[in-house]
Parts: sequence; C-alpha cells; structure tokens
Amino acid sequence: MKIVSGPASQILASRLSEELGCKLALVEYRQFPDGELYTRIIDDIESDDVIIIQSTTTNKDIVYLLQLIDACENAKRINVVIPYFGYARQDRRFKSGEAISSRVISKTIDADQIYTINIHDERIFDYFSSKCSNLDASKLISAYVKSLNLSDPLIISPDEGSSSFVRSVASDCFRHDVLEKKRSGPEDVETTYKKLDVSDKDVVIVDDIISTGETIKKATEMLKNQNARFVFAACVHPVFVGNAILKLSRVGVSGIFATDTIEHSLSCISVAPIIADEFRR
Repeated sequence: MKIVSGPASQILASRLSEELGCKLALVEYRQFPDGELYTRIIDDIESDDVIIIQSTTTNKDIVYLLQLIDACENAKRINVVIPYFGYARQDRRFKSGEAISSRVISKTIDADQIYTINIHDERIFDYFSSKCSNLDASKLISAYVKSLNLSDPLIISPDEGSSSFVRSVASDCFRHDVLEKKRSGPEDVETTYKKLDVSDKDVVIVDDIISTGETIKKATEMLKNQNARFVFAACVHPVFVGNAILKLSRVGVSGIFATDTIEHSLSCISVAPIIADEFRR
C-alpha cells in the first residue's frame, strides 16, 4: 500500500505513513502561467493499493484531488481520504435557481472507497457513486482536553447542530451543555442567553467547524459575562476565514485547538490515528 498526498494534506499524509508503516509516494504539483494545474506521481504505484489523502479547502484542492485520482488509474485499489470536504455546507437548495454544490462536487469524485472526517452532514454521501465512510475525531479532542488538566471543565456546544458531536466529546468524562443561536446572515449570529454554572470555572466550546468565528465569539461573550474563568475553543476543521482568530482572541478566548484535517498552526491534534485504525481493520 502506498500513500499519495495532495498539496493540502502533506503533513497529515506523512503522519499517516508513519502510523501505517507505508511508503509515502513522491508527488509533483505545479501551476502553469495560465492558471492550469499539473500533477504527477513520480513513484510507481501500478498494481498497488493506494490511499489518496487531500482536503478540499479551495477550488484548486478539488482539481488536484481529481488529477491524483486519474493519475492512479492503474492502481489495484483507490482509497480516497478527504479529511475536510469543502462545499459540504451547500447541501441543499435554499433559494430557487441555486446549485446544490455538494452534489456537483461529489459526482466528480470516483474511487473504490471514500473516507471523510466529521463531514457536515452524512446525507451528502447519497450524492457519491462510491462507497463512503465518515470517521469521528471526537475522542481525539476529548483526549486533548483531558491533557490540559482543566478543573472540572464544562464542554459547550454552541448550537443544536453540533450537540451530538459535543456529547461524544464529553462522553462520560465531562459535563456538557448546549446553547441556542439564531442566524440571520452569513456573519449575523445571535446566541440566546442561557444561565450556566460557569463562575470561576473552565469552559471548552466545541464545534465541528470554526469558519468566521462569529458563533464562538458570541458564546464566549456570554460565558465571560457569567464570569467563566478560562474559555477555550476547539474544532475538527479549522477553516478560520478572515479575522476569525483575532475575533476570538479579542473577546478573551484563552486558547484555540483543532485537528489537522486542515493544516494550520493551531492544528495540534492529528487525525492520522483514526485513519490508520480504519485501514488496519
């Protein structure tokens, strides 16, 4: 088995290679002056099982993934790991005439098996023609929270949408609660006030994705007004659009931690072990 990395997931691919003891193929990626992309797998992967690993954070990442799949056409079996699947939140038609973008992208990806990590909604798998599995990073986040040695921390879900994931993070180890929010626009979020037992206590707000940071910001403001001691923010996918990190630091978030589904300076939790466990099985 060989691991083939796209440009967006080189660190994670290297970690997975170490976990599985598999060879990491050398791949060349470049862009022509007219903007077209070029991909070449330098190692021989013919007749091998391959694991292509590439998050699709940008449109370029999607093209690189499709090129890598095509370059592996002579492989014995093609497994595709998409740690962060871009366009996952465009999973339905909200207004007349809109494209269902997650369906558009899903139809272009063809492999023997596709793996994602905490995809926004597993119903998206209905759009793929390949078999799909969704891996769960909640236990990795839970273990990291334990390593912080916080004093009886409260794990908070910023909204009902991420509540089941947060319950899994909390499991039987931590107290947890759920906030409510109303969204009137892409960056217009109103968190409903909720009285919580957080005075002089530590809180970890956990979500699957932190994008603009507005949801976490509003929740932090509410918790700080109730005299929470330290407020941390955690997520699987650190999208961090624009000034999201500044927003969170400005309202008093004591620390931000995320996984390496998107490779960021705050990606201190690797999902390589859960991917490796899946392939060992």
